[in-house]
Amino acid sequence: MEIQRRPGGRSARVRDAVRQATLVELTQHGHQGLTVENVAKRSGVHKTSIYRRWGSPEGLIADALELAASEPWPIPDTGTLVGDLRAITELVRAGFADPRGGPVASAFIVAAMQNSAAADAMRIFTTSRRTQSAELVRRAVARGELAAEVDAEELVRYAVAPIYYRLFITHEPVTAEDAVKAADAALAAARAGVL
Repeated sequence: MEIQRRPGGRSARVRDAVRQATLVELTQHGHQGLTVENVAKRSGVHKTSIYRRWGSPEGLIADALELAASEPWPIPDTGTLVGDLRAITELVRAGFADPRGGPVASAFIVAAMQNSAAADAMRIFTTSRRTQSAELVRRAVARGELAAEVDAEELVRYAVAPIYYRLFITHEPVTAEDAVKAADAALAAARAGVL
């Protein structure tokens, strides 16, 4: 008699409970306040199990980023490249401005600056987002809005980079107008053959 296993099973439920607890703890306490003990209490998973599987708060962050990298990113389709690029930069800006998601996203970046496992997971996450977002550039090439030689992923990188710079280097607020300017500047660079 063959035993059928449920999709996901206990391991998936444990991982999800720990991930959700990690995200809540990051929202409430940030990277510096994230502890295995608090995640254990919130998730209902024994702390020795968390230490054995994730090792540290940075391991919890890296795992949450790995899971997030596999989730689909809502790629805009406004019908024009300028509209799509502006929508992408606004998604990034609004994500960091969101009272619930913003602290988590910021904590991920802080952790990546301080821990190599988190940095590796952040690299995988951002690569996944950039690769998915490059689809809007490929659509624009197919519509004849842009030369086929343009590096699609590089165009996306150039569009969102000013937002990250303002948030994490100069610690300036980022407005919706700033997001539009970032998208427009990246598009101008692409059309000028820079990218």
